[in-house]
Amino acid sequence: MQLDQLFSPSVQHTLDVIGIFVFAISGALLAVRKNFDVFGMAVLAEVTALGGGLIRDLIIGAVPPAAFTDLGFFVTPLLATVVVFFLHPHVERIQSAVLVFDAAGLGLFCVTGTTKAYSHGLGLTASATLGLATAVGGGVLRDVLANEVPSLLRWDRDLYAVPAIVGATMAVLCIRFDALTSVTSGTAAATAFVLRLLAMKFHWRAPRAWNRRSTVTEE
Repeated sequence: MQLDQLFSPSVQHTLDVIGIFVFAISGALLAVRKNFDVFGMAVLAEVTALGGGLIRDLIIGAVPPAAFTDLGFFVTPLLATVVVFFLHPHVERIQSAVLVFDAAGLGLFCVTGTTKAYSHGLGLTASATLGLATAVGGGVLRDVLANEVPSLLRWDRDLYAVPAIVGATMAVLCIRFDALTSVTSGTAAATAFVLRLLAMKFHWRAPRAWNRRSTVTEE
């Protein structure tokens, strides 16, 4: 089994498409909230779904990036845009379900991004960093384009990056001790997924600066 191919090709591709679709839904929904037109919706959907993987592939030299060599990866966000364009009130009502799938995508991409980076010659720390970038990079680009402070940086948001960091770290530890299999990689992805769900349920947040005296509040 190749290091960056954790499951069978068909299963891997299906999981990737599902993750891309859910990430794209979140991008298109933000565009609706910002009153963007359909083109803006499509742009945010594409960026959210593919941005993290695009950053990773450009850094590791995997060109052309997968986002441009697999038509399914590119078309899936457009399909998500169509769904949100016509059904966004209904999609908003099942936002909790969307967040669950988003958490699953986070867990999957932090592990696959890490292993792909390592298979292209990066060290363990750099690979874990790119695993994190794969999982959260699209969301950061989405927020920047929508003129918002990235959710990743806001103290009033439930933990998002931390679960991805944990999943990526577990993946590189498995690589380090030659224990990376479909089972151990799946465990790493599941751990990130569960941590994200727990963070949403119990509103876990990262601490702010110690002895903080500023009276500035988040908008």
